[in-house]
Amino acid sequence: MSRISGRALVTGATAGLGAEFARQLAARGCDLVLVARDEERLTAFAAELSSTYGSHAEVLRADLSVRADMERVEARLADATSPIGVLVNNAGYGLRHSFEENPIEVEQALLDVLVTAPMRLMHAALQPMLARGSGTIVNVASVAAYTPRSTYGASKAWVLSFSRWANITYGKRGVTVTAVAPGFVHTEFHDRMRVSKGGVPGVLWLRPARVVRAALRAADRGRAVTVPSLRYTALVALSRILPPRLAAKGALRAR
Repeated sequence: MSRISGRALVTGATAGLGAEFARQLAARGCDLVLVARDEERLTAFAAELSSTYGSHAEVLRADLSVRADMERVEARLADATSPIGVLVNNAGYGLRHSFEENPIEVEQALLDVLVTAPMRLMHAALQPMLARGSGTIVNVASVAAYTPRSTYGASKAWVLSFSRWANITYGKRGVTVTAVAPGFVHTEFHDRMRVSKGGVPGVLWLRPARVVRAALRAADRGRAVTVPSLRYTALVALSRILPPRLAAKGALRAR
């Protein structure tokens, strides 16, 4: 039985998992608030959702590494006159160079998008959700959270840990928090990083539709964490017993 209802705000909504979350939520009858940096793509996607599913899609252009933009999204989440019933923290990206090679400003911007943004947006969403006694939050984490993976893995580990705690704390008050931890997914993510995908076996690649179905199914059930596919569930279990040096192997290489 679905517990997901109401208007859904999705970050990183114009591509990959974000776009798929928007489509599947629209198919469930949810109206949407689409958040991303490219207003032209947002507007075109909103029109597509309206035409295909009949849902109303509001466009909110924002770069979550910019504090003023973040505050506009927080204000939208806190707006009691047009409440948000579902928050999907999906926006994110990766860095192709190693930590010591990146300017610290580049690392800070990544942290702002992967950790600060989900934290602030959850905080903004929780106030009205708890007042109503209902709400759903879905956070996109990664199997990288289970292994040493520089800033990206550390950020996703925060998302995973916080989601577990928040689901325990707020689930009994009607608001569930679910983290989905996929592995490699066929999206624009790695192309934008400009890293080679040739070394990744085909069996490890997942389709966005499958990942999102697993995330929404877990959210329907009020689960704190889901790892889509048996193959990644097994790999996560293996990572817990491997020495950290071995678990850290397998990073993608820059082109």
